[in-house]
Amino acid sequence: MTAKPSRSSGSEAYDLLLEAIDSGALPAGTRLREAELAERFRISRTPVREALKRLEAQGLVLHEPHHGAVVASLGYAEMTELYHMREVLEGTAAGLAATHATATEVEVLREMVERDGGLLDDPAALAGTNRLFHRQICLSARNGFLNTMLENLRLSLALLAGTTLAVPNRGSESVREHAAIVAAIEARDAAAAEAAARRHIRNAFKVRIGLSNGPG
Repeated sequence: MTAKPSRSSGSEAYDLLLEAIDSGALPAGTRLREAELAERFRISRTPVREALKRLEAQGLVLHEPHHGAVVASLGYAEMTELYHMREVLEGTAAGLAATHATATEVEVLREMVERDGGLLDDPAALAGTNRLFHRQICLSARNGFLNTMLENLRLSLALLAGTTLAVPNRGSESVREHAAIVAAIEARDAAAAEAAARRHIRNAFKVRIGLSNGPG
């Protein structure tokens, strides 16, 4: 006897679908059928429908003629635009953090970098803590509008397949770059913090270009 799907709110369904897109379990171009998703995630169809509408409004899902809802994809031009804006916003956040971060927040950032040094053999785990690091810098910047823009931008990053941290040596390079950002924040050098953050995003973009131009 097949168990009935459990009930779920639209918010819970959204989180499940977003995680599946971000992890690559639902890659770009995947058709999104309500019934199949409800069965896959053991939730009812109504919250799935609500989640798909929300994802569509955010640009992560689109409707294609004769196909219905599919996971959106980013072309090279869109990827370039995304990383350009990320460089601007992440750089601004780091500069503001150098001015506004408390001593405790700086200590938290240092501890994050130290912890990540032990995750170099686990790119998936490192990718997760990497997101937390950047989010902490944004919170330390004390600018709600900037935080909202970065959160919206990070949603689009979910459409990029794989993580650059899986590329050989990129994980260790990223941790060193994070350390440089934190050092500048701790020194209260806003210009150096912004420059370090911008350099970090540019380096990540170079690696991403290599992934997008790879075989397959």
